[in-house]
Amino acid sequence: MSDSKAVRGSRGGNAEKRTSLPTFYRQVVAELRKVVYPTQEQLITYFIVVMVFVIAMMAIVSALDLGFGKLVFAIFTGPSNT
Repeated sequence: MSDSKAVRGSRGGNAEKRTSLPTFYRQVVAELRKVVYPTQEQLITYFIVVMVFVIAMMAIVSALDLGFGKLVFAIFTGPSNT
């Protein structure tokens, strides 16, 4: 069975030197220039989608919490005489 480079690691024999700080900075800046930032319309759309999802999840979790709370309360308090 042959081991791939990913399994063996790339440290066999010729270890590469670390990148210098200025080179790292230049590479970071070059990568950030490739980033496509959303337009204001896209940003508003994404915000609304996220808020609707979060509110829906809050409603589901709240309903489950209320239901389980009432169930546990009913189990541990026994039958009500009132």
